[in-house]
Amino acid sequence: MGLTQRELCSNSAERAAQTQAQWFALTVRHQHERAAQSALASKMLAALAPTYTVRKQWSDRMKEIEFPLFAGYVFCRFDPRERARVLTTPGVRSIVGFGGSPAPIGAAEIGAIQTMVESNLPVGPWPYLKPGDRVRVERGPLRGMEGTLIREKDRFRLVIGIELLQRSIAAELAPQMVTPC
Repeated sequence: MGLTQRELCSNSAERAAQTQAQWFALTVRHQHERAAQSALASKMLAALAPTYTVRKQWSDRMKEIEFPLFAGYVFCRFDPRERARVLTTPGVRSIVGFGGSPAPIGAAEIGAIQTMVESNLPVGPWPYLKPGDRVRVERGPLRGMEGTLIREKDRFRLVIGIELLQRSIAAELAPQMVTPC
């Protein structure tokens, strides 16, 4: 037997909601990135609070600690008409926007963040850069990504920025992995 009218309508409504959903940056309470991400996920919303690992020297041992790549922010994918559902989430303060309207973040920027975090390369926050020398990664786990190549002493880094937040992240890579755009 086929689907009922209710099932057909709910599936088309879900598909329509998914097509309207966009990524937005949310400001969250100080050190509440993980809690806000979990609370958003419990509301069945796609949320992203990427982290990076830092090795800290304690008096008696070395310890690896995770910090948010974008301190004070969580990314969430939702339909802007449902912003009340997002704003009532514990830990969420506001949606980043202009003139009272939420400002969406491009799916390519979110995809670039996810790719860098999942690459297993050393990743960390980086000062936001104005457009400079653009490069494309040709080899390795970041293949196909574009960003700015920065040289820091004897290391090279690929920097990508989130324009709306004016923040950037960087991953170490070998200079032979990139070609100019």
